[in-house]
Parts: sequence; structure tokens; C-alpha cells
Amino acid sequence: MSAGTATLIALVATIFALGVLAQLLAARLQLPSIIFYIVAGLALGPVSGLVLEDRIITLSTFGGATTLSAIVGLSVAIIVFEGAFHLQIDRIQEAPTATFRLITLGAAIALSGTAVVVHLVFPSASWGMSFLIGALLVATGPTVIAPILQIVPVRDRVAAALETEGIVNDVTAAIVAVAIFEVIILEGHSPANLFTEFTARLGQGLLVGIVVAGAVYYILRYIDLSPGDAPRNARLLVLTGALVSYAGANYLAGEAGVAAAAVSGFLLGNADIPYEEDIIDFKGDITLLVLSFVFIALAALLEFDALAEVGIPGLIVVFAVALVIRPVLVFVSMVGDRFTTEEKIFVSFVGPRGIIPASVATLFAVQLQAEGATQDANILLGTVFLVILVTALFEGGLARYIAEYLDVIPMRVIIVGGGRVGRALADRLEDRGENIVIIEQNDIAVEQNRNAGYTVEHGDGTDTEVLRSAGADKAKIVIAATGDDDVNLLVSQLASSKFDVENVIARANNPENVEPFEELGVETISSSMATAWAIDNQIERPALANWMTDPERSGDVQEVEVTNPDLLDRPVREVGPMLPDGCLIALVCRNGDTVVPTADYTIEAKDRITLLGPTEAVREGMALCRNETES
Repeated sequence: MSAGTATLIALVATIFALGVLAQLLAARLQLPSIIFYIVAGLALGPVSGLVLEDRIITLSTFGGATTLSAIVGLSVAIIVFEGAFHLQIDRIQEAPTATFRLITLGAAIALSGTAVVVHLVFPSASWGMSFLIGALLVATGPTVIAPILQIVPVRDRVAAALETEGIVNDVTAAIVAVAIFEVIILEGHSPANLFTEFTARLGQGLLVGIVVAGAVYYILRYIDLSPGDAPRNARLLVLTGALVSYAGANYLAGEAGVAAAAVSGFLLGNADIPYEEDIIDFKGDITLLVLSFVFIALAALLEFDALAEVGIPGLIVVFAVALVIRPVLVFVSMVGDRFTTEEKIFVSFVGPRGIIPASVATLFAVQLQAEGATQDANILLGTVFLVILVTALFEGGLARYIAEYLDVIPMRVIIVGGGRVGRALADRLEDRGENIVIIEQNDIAVEQNRNAGYTVEHGDGTDTEVLRSAGADKAKIVIAATGDDDVNLLVSQLASSKFDVENVIARANNPENVEPFEELGVETISSSMATAWAIDNQIERPALANWMTDPERSGDVQEVEVTNPDLLDRPVREVGPMLPDGCLIALVCRNGDTVVPTADYTIEAKDRITLLGPTEAVREGMALCRNETES
């Protein structure tokens, strides 16, 4: 093995090791992992000079089959596919109007606004170059949004808007940028040709993505994958589909592969495919590896001279993009929607740029340098990377604190104990839209719950600092669900006395321990009594018991406090027709007294009403009572 090959292997291994370390630090410090990727890349490249001086990783001309450009392209395919795979249709429907505006009107404001600012602060930049930079800086992307949402559990409608914007704008921004670069900058054509170029590339990407998704779906559903090896083969097949869709579309038209990967991921993620859990776990691990590698490698290739050359004008672009253009496009896109002002402000300050603008800008800059346009290349690379660095470090690093200051993180339900009881309870509560945090000590249980998608605080639930880290000071409910009554009793005491949690519920494994819990004012569920109640319900009221407990049930019963002013001071006969079809008011609780309301019973402030009916109707009814429906 030559010395150069050995050095290259050592460097690649170092990058992967730094990526894993960055992920561990991010999980430990509850900060987005992208921050640590960038720091690691800068340390490996421009700070230490290990990458730049040895010139181990090099790029050739745009479109050339170079090592890094190929790795970046395939990594982008996996990353975009992964993000789109998790983008569920029902999740998008949480905020359909705002989402559509963000990816259309909002993207247009970002592109044109950024282009104008770039042209004003860089007199030497042509309008073509200005719009190229504007197109690249439209993209936020799943690479930077997903890590933020992992540590900032905002409401579903906020997360859905940010995730959808990131996925769609990654695709459209890359294609628009390539169209501008090739049509206007390289070939000198008029802007009129842009639309044709854009639609052609997007159309080819969509077509290839649909074909590949269909083929993968057919094989998964109807071809015998060898029963013993089926889960593994399914994982590899889906990964191959992501790579083939990207490569196939890119072969037809540059950057059309991004659209193909996104479309195939979205279609498969919303299809009923076997071994879905295995596929999700596998893709998640692969995505973390390639994401860390690409971000660290690109940051390592960055030269501080490129940043210094854009200087004050570059910082003005950063300021305009992050603090002027982004808030404007968010508030315009979300006007008249159900987002609160605080949520709009949060979305305004969470728009870091990610892997797509970094990788595509690098390739464009190399081509410009090859053609002698060094100044344009430096403006392009310096401006794009400066925006990425500043927005990723500041917006990513401060996202949690901004969310806490604006109070956009919904009240939490903390479950201490992630065993079978705690996990089953978490599944039911999450299905109702609650913000669940599980506290668990056992390493295996921690891993299982995290793989299921839950936020897990690894530690002892009787430790005050662990409870505080899990958000007990903002919890509306704390549930002590371990198999140890002493632990449950201490958790209940801490939740009540230290954090003043209004609703504390404890599991009593031994019926003799119920009294000590109740003396604390804790709602207590005895395991033996709960079992007896369940059996009694099956005997005396089997229809209702099955209707409420069947995992595939179509009906639900929920209690909610009425805060919508349109429903207050009205009799039930008027409120009932305002609820969704099939949703009925079964009970009203006022000042601790519960009654079955008559038609003339008037709903007042702080009343808690019990809604009964089809699941979706009950959920919509709860949103109406909380005044969370679209205006």
C-alpha cells in the first residue's frame, strides 16, 4: 500500500470518527449535531491544514467524475431520501396552507431578496451571479432542520412546516441554481430560458423518482426476499433505490437526482411496505454517517481567505438573509394561519442553510475558477459558506433557547419508566398528540425507546437534575410508571414539591402502597385494581371497553379544557352543532363536579368537557375547543 493511500484511509477514518464523536457530543449537550460537524471540519482543514496542505481530497471541473463530488452526490441522495421518507402526508396536513406558501411565495421572496442584497453589496457581481447565490441560499434542508427538531420538540404544525420547507426547497433550490448557472452564467442565455430548463430537470427527476419507487414497492410487496434474510434484503433494496433514483435522474440532467431521491423517498415513506421499522433504523444510521462525513469534509476544504475576501459585504448578506428576509417571508407565508406570533418568530429565526448550498456552491466555484472567473468564484463560495457557518452555528445553537424564551415548546408529559407499561402508555399518549419525554436508566430500554422515535432522558428519575433536564419545570403531567413503588413515590414527591407539577400520576404495584401515594395528593393507579377494572369492563360493558382500548379503534373519548372564546357562555345546544359531525359532549367538569349536561347547560371558562365520537372528529373537536383551528 502506497503512503498516499494509507494517508487517505487514515484521513477518511478520522473524519468518520469525528462525525461519531460530534453526534455523541450533540446528544450529550442537547445541541444540533451540525455545529460539531462544522467545528470538526474547520479544525481538520483550515485550522490545522491537514486536508488542505496535503491536498488529499481534490475537486476537478463541474460535472467531472471526481472522488469527493461523487461521494457528496450519493450522500446527498441518501440524506434527501431519508428526510423525504419521514415526511408523512398526515403530518404535512398539520399546516397545509402555510407549508404551500413557504415553498412557493416564501422561496420566491428568499431568492429575489437575497439576489438584490448581493447585487447591492458586491458591485462587481452580475445579476446572474446574484440570483445564483440567491437560489442556493433558498435551501434550508433536512440536514440542518432535523437535528434542531430532535432537541426542540415544537408543536406538530411548526415541525411539519419546517420539515416540508426543508425537503422541497432543497430540491427546487438545487435545480434552479443549476439552471441559472448553466443557462445564464455559462451559456449567456436570457432568463426566459430558465423556466424551460427548470421544468425539464424537475420533470425528469419526478419521473425517475416515481418509476424507482414503484419498482422498489413492487419488489418489497410481491417478490420473495428469502424469509430468513428478508429484513436485511429490504433494507439494502431501499438504500439501492435511493442511490439508483439519484444516479439515474442525474444521468439525464444535472441535479435532477435530488428531485428523484426526494420523490422516491416520499412515495415509499407513505406506502405500506414490509419491514418498515428495520428500514427506518438502518437508513437513520447510514444517514448519520454520510451526513457527518460530507459536512466535515466540505468544512475542511474551506479556506479562511475565501471568507475574508467577502468581508463586511458578506456579513451584510448574512444579516439580511437571517434577520430581514427570513422573517419577512415567514410572516407573509403564515399570514391568516393558525400559527401564533411566537411560533412565527421561532420559524423566522430557524432557517440555517445546509448541505445542498455547500456542495453545489463548491462545484460551481471550481468551474468558475477553471474558466478564470476567480473573483466570481470567491464571492460565490465565500458568501454561501459564510451564511451557512453563521446560520448553522447561531441559529442551530440558539434554537432551543429561542424556543424556550418564546414558549413554543408545548407542555410535556414526562413518563418515568420506559418499560412495557411506560412504553404502552407513551404510544397511546403520543397518538393523541402529546409531547412525550421518557426517563429511563436501563441502557437497552433507552435504546429501544429512542429507536421508536421517543425523546428519552437517560438517567435516574429520582434525581432532581434529571427531572429538570427532561423538562419537569414545564410538564403538565408527570407519570411515575416504574416497577418499583419506592421509586414511584419519590418521583411523585419531587414532581409535586420541587417542580410544582399540577397533575402527578403514579403506578402502585402493591395495592398496600396506594394509601401513602394518596396522602401526597397523587392520583394513584393500582396495578391489581386496574386489571380488575379492565376485566369488569369486559364483563359489564364489553362494547365500550373494546371501542376504547382496541389499538385499531375508530372511536375515542377525550377530556379538554374549553379556551375558545367562541364556545364560551353558550348552551350545549349551540356548541354541539359547532363540533365536527359525530363528536358529542358527554360530560362537563366544573370546579371538581362532573355532570352529564342538558341541552341548556351553558359552557363557561375553565370548564373541562369530555368529547365522545370517531377518533378524527374528537381530535378536531379538541382543536376547536383549544382554539387551534385555522382562522
